[in-house]
Amino acid sequence: MSGQVISQADSMSSLTSLASMLVGLMVVLAVIFALVFLLKRLNLMPAQNSVIKTLATNVVGQKERVVLIELEGQQYLLGVTAQQINLIDKLAVPVTVPESAFSQRLRQAKTEQV
Repeated sequence: MSGQVISQADSMSSLTSLASMLVGLMVVLAVIFALVFLLKRLNLMPAQNSVIKTLATNVVGQKERVVLIELEGQQYLLGVTAQQINLIDKLAVPVTVPESAFSQRLRQAKTEQV
């Protein structure tokens, strides 16, 4: 009789540990997917072979932004809203945009992995 009680306790313990392990795995996967979504949403993972390069973005309203892009060596300043995109100016003198420390470290880490 006591052997049967111990066996049931062991199986319940195994099920509990398996369930907690699966919940932990789901939490880790959810965090990974959330980070990938945020990186894409915030444009922190720019396309490597893109013809159009986003150099800088500045939020000016809830759904309005000013975006500096480069296309074939020429820079353009765009006004972006939820409904449309307007050309504000075609820059005669290119603007140099300093890289942030985070993007420099991220680029360095990517090159070291390869």
